[in-house]
Amino acid sequence: MSEDAGKREQEPREPQDEDLASAFMRESEVVEEAVEDGKKVRRRGIYLLPNLFTTSALFSGFFAVVAALNGDFTAASVAIFIAMVLDGLDGRVARLTNTQSEFGAEYDSLADMISFGMAPGLVAFTWILQDIGKTGWVVAFLYVACAALRLARFNVQIGSVDKKWFIGLPSPSAAALVAASVWTFHSFDATALGFKLLMLLVVGAAGILMVSNIRYYSFKDVDLKGPVPFVALLAIVLGFVVISIEPSVMLLLLFGTYVASGPTMALMRKFKS
Repeated sequence: MSEDAGKREQEPREPQDEDLASAFMRESEVVEEAVEDGKKVRRRGIYLLPNLFTTSALFSGFFAVVAALNGDFTAASVAIFIAMVLDGLDGRVARLTNTQSEFGAEYDSLADMISFGMAPGLVAFTWILQDIGKTGWVVAFLYVACAALRLARFNVQIGSVDKKWFIGLPSPSAAALVAASVWTFHSFDATALGFKLLMLLVVGAAGILMVSNIRYYSFKDVDLKGPVPFVALLAIVLGFVVISIEPSVMLLLLFGTYVASGPTMALMRKFKS
């Protein structure tokens, strides 16, 4: 036997009995670079807890579309608000448990596109905008496209803008305005031409404000861990009570005020200067 043949016999052989499931798990594993203790390391796998919240938000957005297609616009609107709550929790959970990752950030952005971009546009179109014809679906598409542009711009501006402000209307707030409008007007069976034109204006304005340079307060400098006056807690309780009286109307007023706050402050700054 030659020396080369002997070396080949001594080389370790690759396992031949690896089943299909194991091969799939190995080849589909997520591997990303992370910085730990000042050193770059290659990390395998994903963090489960924050991505569970992101998946739940994604499911809520998808459920909103399905409910709208079935004609249940109240459930569709509520599902968008549930997606908002879950979207706010996934980032906080990741920071509290120190489980932030690039995968989680990208997954969250894609879920936001479904829950706050595609879902509100389709819910509004399915309910009333389709009655306006071509203008209705064009405005609905405008909203969806602006949501995608807003999320893309937000991702590239992370770390380069003041965290106290959002540049442009945040997509969850735009989705909340559209969902609250559908919920309120549908509850009162408002299907006259005037309401159709009003929804056309609401959806179009929400989309344009998302890609504008108008600043919106982000509330990120609010200290949730520090002590607050007792009156603050009382105000929160009263807020829940007021919202529970007529949720759709109160949420529409709440988010309508926030959406209007950006242009209002921009005009005030312009007049002062």
